Amino acid sequence: MKALVYHGPGSKAWEDVPDAQVQEPTDVVVKVDTTTICGTDLHILQGDVAAVTDGRILGHEAVGTITAVGDAVRGFSVGDRVLVPAITKCGRCEYCQRGMPSHCQTVGGIGWIFGHLIDGTQAELVRVPYADTSLYAVPESVSDEQAIFLADSLPTGYEVGVLAGGVRPGNTVAVVGAGAVGLSAVLTTGLWGASKVIAVDSNKFRLERALEFGATDAIEVGPGTVSDVVSLTDGLGVDVAIEAVGYPETLLTAASLVRPGGTIANIGVHGTPVEIPMQDMWIANVKLTMGLVDTVSIPTLLKMVASGRIPAEKMGTHKFHFDQFDEAYDVFGNAAANLALKVVITP
Repeated sequence: MKALVYHGPGSKAWEDVPDAQVQEPTDVVVKVDTTTICGTDLHILQGDVAAVTDGRILGHEAVGTITAVGDAVRGFSVGDRVLVPAITKCGRCEYCQRGMPSHCQTVGGIGWIFGHLIDGTQAELVRVPYADTSLYAVPESVSDEQAIFLADSLPTGYEVGVLAGGVRPGNTVAVVGAGAVGLSAVLTTGLWGASKVIAVDSNKFRLERALEFGATDAIEVGPGTVSDVVSLTDGLGVDVAIEAVGYPETLLTAASLVRPGGTIANIGVHGTPVEIPMQDMWIANVKLTMGLVDTVSIPTLLKMVASGRIPAEKMGTHKFHFDQFDEAYDVFGNAAANLALKVVITP
């Protein structure tokens, strides 16, 4: 089979590799029909994830068709159409039992193993461990292009942003960063009845998309960013500020937008330390949350997508084939210049 293989910082190649095979009784093999690229893949290529070593197949999101099943698999059969999510879970360890498969102990202490600790989904075939507890059947009414964004970005925006931030009916919400994950948060704030959703970004295209995705207001980053947002909340600040970029300045912006008693929900992956104003936050009763997605919301989000409540297909702005992986990475890696949100990659 062919796969996109990591060969150290800045180096990857679409090349021939041995076919993915069932190795354990709980495995299945999935023929990848649709995959995509995540910001984490870009971090890997920059050499930021030391656990990813030369020879690893990249990618952790896929929709596909099962071609082989292990002897212990009971919930899936050859020919089933499935969603392969970013998080793998055994279903039995302490963290899986607590609803935190992001830290599944059985698969290595972290649920994100595809393209990280084992070979990933940017390939013609992928081996999926613990298939019964990790895979999701895709309804006929949900297209591959809709389902692929349920593998990571939509659950991340919803779980680490909306749910962790405690969004409730009538709340005012600011989403700092209107990339794919920030827009996923915008898309799902409506499920909890936010009265005002303010998107904050430096890119006009993303702000336009945010309004299409359900934001009530769009603020372009500038000298008056904080005052502009606060003025939309009767001078109080927002109930929930969701940070979806991962830079020190964007987290500080989110902190400056939240009102006393509010919550800062950090989604962004931070690669450097951030000095936050604890001297101001503690006395304002501000809560700060953060974390890795668990993808436990996928069944709920699948229903919302199937019903048309969440138009997940809006996330895909560019389409490529497997032999265009280099071009796909170039476009996604320069998303702002290419007016890109997420790329859809198929055979």
